[in-house]
Amino acid sequence: MTVDSDSDTDVLEALASLPSFHHPTVSPDGDEIAYYYDGTGRNELHVVDLETGEATQWSDGEVPRNARWFLEWDADGDRVFFHRDEGGNEQNDVYAIDRDGTVETILEMDGQNVVGAVGDDGATLLIGGTRDGQRNVYRHDLPTGETTKVTEYDRAVHAAELSPDCDRIAYVTNEADDFDNLDVYVADVDGSNPRNLGIGETGAEAGVADWGPEGDRLLVSDNTEDLTRAGVYDLETDEVTWFGDLEHEESPATFLPDGERFLALRTREAAVVPVLYDVETGEGRELDLPEGVSALSTMGGDAVVDDDRVAITHTTPTERPELLLYDLATDEYEVPIEAEYGPFDPDDFADAEYFTFESDGVPEAPAEALDHDPYETLDIEGLLYDSGERPSPLIVNPHGGPRAADHKRFDLYTQFLAMRGYSVLKVNYRGSTGRGREFVEELYDDWGGAEQGDVAVGAEHVLETRDWIDEDRVAVFGGSYGGYSAYWQLVQYPDLYDAGIAWIGVTDLEDMYENTMPHFKTELMEKYLGHPGENPDLYEERSPVTHVENLSAPTLIIHGVNDRRVPVSQARIFREALEDAGFEAGEDGDYEYEELGEEGHASTDIDQKIRAFRILDDFLQRRMPATVEQSAD
Repeated sequence: MTVDSDSDTDVLEALASLPSFHHPTVSPDGDEIAYYYDGTGRNELHVVDLETGEATQWSDGEVPRNARWFLEWDADGDRVFFHRDEGGNEQNDVYAIDRDGTVETILEMDGQNVVGAVGDDGATLLIGGTRDGQRNVYRHDLPTGETTKVTEYDRAVHAAELSPDCDRIAYVTNEADDFDNLDVYVADVDGSNPRNLGIGETGAEAGVADWGPEGDRLLVSDNTEDLTRAGVYDLETDEVTWFGDLEHEESPATFLPDGERFLALRTREAAVVPVLYDVETGEGRELDLPEGVSALSTMGGDAVVDDDRVAITHTTPTERPELLLYDLATDEYEVPIEAEYGPFDPDDFADAEYFTFESDGVPEAPAEALDHDPYETLDIEGLLYDSGERPSPLIVNPHGGPRAADHKRFDLYTQFLAMRGYSVLKVNYRGSTGRGREFVEELYDDWGGAEQGDVAVGAEHVLETRDWIDEDRVAVFGGSYGGYSAYWQLVQYPDLYDAGIAWIGVTDLEDMYENTMPHFKTELMEKYLGHPGENPDLYEERSPVTHVENLSAPTLIIHGVNDRRVPVSQARIFREALEDAGFEAGEDGDYEYEELGEEGHASTDIDQKIRAFRILDDFLQRRMPATVEQSAD
């Protein structure tokens, strides 16, 4: 590493400024890939020619600084559709940019608007929109500019896919009384004649990933048998052929152009690997890639280049994402977009140690807010990143979601903390993905219960088994649901932690329900907690603000003012409760508070990452220094 490791500013800015690419998507003719890239210091839209390897920048400040939302080519490959909001509030409108950099407004409509599919007819866009409250499907006609609502459901509609002839749509929603349920529907493109395909049992989750090239098949998923599996649904016979041996979770991704093969993503031991299946024989094989995390540009994009080549984003804990052009016939690949390391090297980064531990959801640390009987004992996954500092402070970093998981991928915030001397623990608590439906459902009706116990038990396990970790320097840091976890860990297990950082986290569940976007109300909160009118005691009991008096460690509260997922009212409510309880604010007080302007639910923007790194670093170095010498001072 050529950066002066003793210079806080140099390391911080160099890490945050490493150029990154996002959302690569293949053009209709397979000759180009469009992607976001911030090599200039600002996110811009670029296109790489796959034959020459030459990359061209199309935009010059017209696209968002934050690359949260994906890209889509138009049917002719002459322009790219993108989403733009106001300061990270995720209330997107849809635009298009051409090769000359000319931007056209495609759709301006109230709420959050997301491109679901682009029709081969050059006329049809499917939009997931929240104009009327709940997320439903809208059809936008490009020649006339007319937008028509084509579904009308009380619960969110997901994954709208357009048939090759543009006459039908496939989508996912739930009309059952069981909130756990998801079904796949096929309807005419105007929304008429909807038909529930009846995939899986009621209470299970079915999904749709792609139409077959002839329009007679759908690539679908189902978790009736616990682990998610991929299948091919024949629309003429209404029969499904399932693939895989149900040893691992497998999510379908995309058909190949011949329609006789498809790709799925298999999750095992916190790694994600693509699997190629033959529809006729049922045989599948993993692609030959290093262990890590692979992703296919399927959400709002295309990963297929031609009959045998696909674009795969690949990363490991120490290797930043790069784009591979993988040949399925030879198992060889090119790298059209390489990872950039600036003054660093992969050897400078901390690797992830994968391990499992048993948890009954009840740690030894005293529970100040709630008293639980033991839950079912489960094997829980953990990832530990060793900073090399001895003794090493520990930062417990629960993931967001909660329907998500930590994997063996490069994580910038983890590496930043490790370089600053803090070892990092990630825990895939019960409720995380990748372990099956039953594991996910462990969190239903128990938000803030056993999954939080798993996080604390994981911290205790590491403290007991790694004598090089300093038990007197343990912090918790998380964002989104991880921010909720940070708040909850601090007020539920105050004796375990010496500092805490809660970033864009939930503190008051009833206020969250009233002020978040409608699809988060139904697909997240009602699914996990029920309606607040029916379960008011649970909403109150599992809100960190209810137990604010238990806070004992210095805490940093960070929130983006434009966050529409977890509104900034969540941070303000907690701050007000702290004030009412007599806690003092400030660098020498009980808590510190930062609102981030021009930012919503986190950001990929380099300047905003530098700002976040500085805030985190300053707080940690003052409140829980990384070295013993600093602590002694």
